[in-house]
Formats: sequence, structure tokens, C-alpha cells
Amino acid sequence: MENRGKFSSNLGVLAATLGSAVGLGNIWKFPYMTGENGGAAFIIVYLICVALASLPVMLSEFVIGRRSNSNPVGAYKKLKPGSMWFLVGFAGIASSLLIMFFYTGVAGWVLSYIFKSISGVFVNTNPENTITIFQEFITDRFSPLIWQWIVLVIVTAIIIAGVEKGIERITKTLMPILLVLLIFCDIRALTLPGAIEGVRFLFRPDFSKVTGELILVALGLAFFKLSVGMGTMTTYGSYFKKDQDMPKTAIRVAVSDVIISMLAGLAIFPAVFAFGFQPDAGPGLLFITIPMVFSKMPMGNLLLALFFLLTAIAATGAMISLLEVPVSYLVDEKKWPRKKAAIVSAISIAIIGSTAALSADSGAVLGGITIFGKTFFDLYDYISSNILMPLGGIFIVIFAGWVLGKKVLMHEISNEGMLKNESFVNTFTFIVKYISPLLITLVFLNVIGIINI
Repeated sequence: MENRGKFSSNLGVLAATLGSAVGLGNIWKFPYMTGENGGAAFIIVYLICVALASLPVMLSEFVIGRRSNSNPVGAYKKLKPGSMWFLVGFAGIASSLLIMFFYTGVAGWVLSYIFKSISGVFVNTNPENTITIFQEFITDRFSPLIWQWIVLVIVTAIIIAGVEKGIERITKTLMPILLVLLIFCDIRALTLPGAIEGVRFLFRPDFSKVTGELILVALGLAFFKLSVGMGTMTTYGSYFKKDQDMPKTAIRVAVSDVIISMLAGLAIFPAVFAFGFQPDAGPGLLFITIPMVFSKMPMGNLLLALFFLLTAIAATGAMISLLEVPVSYLVDEKKWPRKKAAIVSAISIAIIGSTAALSADSGAVLGGITIFGKTFFDLYDYISSNILMPLGGIFIVIFAGWVLGKKVLMHEISNEGMLKNESFVNTFTFIVKYISPLLITLVFLNVIGIINI
């Protein structure tokens, strides 16, 4: 197990874990939800939810991963041998694979739009044209598959290179590039006439919108946004060195993730409002509205290509962590070479993921096939996001708080007493035992429709 790899530095740990947390949702979902749910008021509620739900799960996963020095399945086998807790690890692997089935398809769209932007296809475009371009692309028989496979080849090559030379090296390179590109786009967007309306959309607090429903929305976003409950942070935790300050790492990741989300919002919404467009959630904002906005700027093609490049970078960090989950299982438990594990996992994702890539629209090749009323694309998303991830999160915090217990948590989180953080551990233990399971259960019951506040 000592040969399975370790992160070499604190910067590497932060880059990798932040790369896992940052994804496509940072570019459109978080900023949009912030603007539509009270601006700064929503951010305050969101940060409280992060502290009470997301961070406890993340830190629990770090503890489970580092203490076991193993993959999500092997971790529970080591820490609680002879029990059924290893099923939590399998749920994490299943979540990672299901997300990769459709996420690689969307990442393929992003990658293709870099080249579409450079080619000038969006010069002097209009709403009808951008809609047509997007619809023709996602309903094509071959293009979505080709771009999905290109994405998988890139991510697989990084995983094959290993923990330090692959995951750590690439994320340490990509995260600063992402930040620079975001700031560059922010400066350009904020200098547009009328951009102040976009800033108000994001940051003007509207506490009248803080309702029970909004709190559940923020709670759900806080849980899902930081890549917890799917085995990624358990896997990365297993690559931590024994002197890694895990609480500080978790807090830095959460805060940095929010900052990047807001920087993304400042790159998008001032420009959207400056040119008289209306913000919209989902892929429509990313692939329809944004090309129209940038087409109206000087050097719009270059700026649009840079925007989709930073979006692709965000997606890549997330996919690296998702693919590493099944790969670490095959390496640890099945004793496969890393190269074989990565290639077999990628081929499996390509085969099954093709059903998602070809069903993202009702007019796509497989768009007319539904299971329980959902296309393959929507089904993979629903099972992973609405069922496996929240259930995984609930059992992770229960395992940390009730099975490992306070003594083990104190030993691990304080780095065997080297960190003087006893009060933090006491607070964390209380939250992870009593508060987090309740809050995540509320998220789960809400998303599956059992409760509706």
C-alpha cells in the first residue's frame, strides 16, 4: 500500500481537492442560484449549510481515507472488518461512475465549443442561430461521442501518470490558470457599460427570499457542490501524508470554491445584463446565452474561447477525481496495474456513457428511450445526485461519529496531538453525530419528494 502514491505537498493537496470540488456547477449553477435566491443573503445561508453539512462530510472522508490508507471500499473493510460498511464504499464508486457517464458528455460539449469559438461560428450570431448550433450538435449521431471520448482520453492519461506526477502536477497547473482566466474575464465584463446590474443581481441581498424552501435549496447545493458523498474525498484523503492539517484543508477548499463560483458569476452576469440578455439556468446559459453575449464584444471569439477553456479546466479537475475512485479500488483490491485499471474504467465509461451522450435531448438518437420516465442522461444524474450521494453522505458521517468515535477523530484530526485543536474536534464530533445526519436526511427526503417545505 505504501507504493500506491501520496500527494507531495500542501499545495498539491489543495489543488487536487479544490479541483475535485470545482466543476461545471461553479460556472453557471452557483452564480445563477445566488442571483435568483436573494444574492448575498443566499450566500450567507449557503455558507452556514456548508459548515453544518458539507464540511463535516468532507472532513469525515478525509479521516476515513487517511486512517485506512485505502480506497473507499477497502477503507471500510479495514476500519470495520467483517461488517457491511464496505457497501458505503461501493455506493461511492457507483456514484462516481454514474456521474462520469453523463458528465463526460457535457465536458465534451464544452471542449468542442472552444474550437467552435475560435472558428468564428458565433460571429454576429443571434438567438436562433446559437440554439440551432447547440441542438444540431447534441442531436448528431457522432459528434457527442467523439468529444466524449476525447475527454476520456485526456483524463485517463492524467490518471495513468499517477497521484503525484499526474493528479497533483496537473491540478497544480490547471487551478492557477483557471483563476487567471477568470480574473481576466471578470475585468473585461466589469468594464462593460451597464455591468453594474449584473453585480447587483449577484450581490444585492434580499432577505425576503430566505424561506424554508430556500434553506433546503442552499443545503442541497452545499452538499452536492463540494464533491462529497461519492468517494472522491475518501480516495484523496488516502493520499494525504500524516502531517496534513485536514481541517484547514477542508475549510480552504470550501472557501476557495465559493470564491471561484463568485468570480465565475462576475465573468458572466455583468456581460449578460450589459447586452440586455436575461440570465437562465442550465445548459441554455452556458451554450446559448454566453456565445451571444461574447459575440457582441470586441475580440469576442477569443474571449469566448478563453471562457470555454476555463470551463473545460473546471470540468477536468472534477473528472480526474471521479475516475480516480474506481481506479483506486481496482489497484488496491484487485491488484491491477494503474494503467490497466484506468484504461478498463475509461472504456467502461465510454461504452455505457455513450447512452447518456446520445440521449441528452429528446431529438437525439436515444432521446426517445426512457426508463421510469427518464432518459439515460437524466437517469444517471438522478440516481447519483438524488439517491446514492445523499445516502452515502448520511452513512459517512454516521460512521465517523458513531463507529470511529471521538477518540479516533481526535487522534486523526489533531495529527496525534501535534495540532492543538481540541475544541474544534469536540465541536466537529457533535455536528457529525447529531446535526449533519439530520440535515442531509432532510436534503434526501426533499429531493426524492417525500417532504416539501
